[in-house]
Amino acid sequence: MESYSHLARLYDGFMNEVDYIAWAQYVSRLIRRALNMPENAAFSRLPRLLECGCGTGNITVPLSKLGFDITASDISDDMLAVASEKARSAGLRLSFVRMDMTELTFHRPLDGIIACCDCVNYLTGEGDAESFFRSAHSLLKPGGALLFDISSKYKLENVLRNNAFTESREDAAYFWQNNYDEESRLIEMKLEFFTKTNEKQDGESLYKRSSETHIQRAYKEAELMSLLEHCGFKRIEAFDAFSLEPPKPDSERIQFIAVK
Repeated sequence: MESYSHLARLYDGFMNEVDYIAWAQYVSRLIRRALNMPENAAFSRLPRLLECGCGTGNITVPLSKLGFDITASDISDDMLAVASEKARSAGLRLSFVRMDMTELTFHRPLDGIIACCDCVNYLTGEGDAESFFRSAHSLLKPGGALLFDISSKYKLENVLRNNAFTESREDAAYFWQNNYDEESRLIEMKLEFFTKTNEKQDGESLYKRSSETHIQRAYKEAELMSLLEHCGFKRIEAFDAFSLEPPKPDSERIQFIAVK
């Protein structure tokens, strides 16, 4: 997975149209479904969760407020620093740890493990997804659940593909160029950032340029379902994300639930 070193401080500004409160509520609903908990009933015990790829904590913080005992992890120190600041600002005392998704560890069995917003797409190496699923399975209690979503193969092949995207704001801008390889099903995303500085030249603000390259894999729904079963999960479901409807041929995001 990529480090998001430059993107960490810019991420929230460029993603401010995403309703993370609603996203967290959806995840909460799915956790209750997976653990056979009534949707609106109070918890007799706070479900213990590990979040993988927490990023800047946009799902972590609202899930904690919804009553989950959540520990958040990411491979990026920069993302974890922003997430920790966000939790403190919200008055929450949460644990944030640096962790590789393919080598999860935890000191107690977990009720649930979650990975939101493309984390599994970033598992591009041979066997990486299987390592994540096996690692998650080993940490879950019997009846515990793994929940994750992916950008669908349809999205990577048809929406992102070889396209370019750009966005400009007063303090920052980015240019995003994709290159999709059909044989490997890997998409290379090259991002250029321009961040406003306090320096000026001839009365005009100067911008700092930085760049990152991210790579994602286009996973097939059936291949992930089969792999989850192979890793020991029993009750496996897939949804058109943010609903409880089956995925459609043109679903851009697919949500998975797998119960141990």
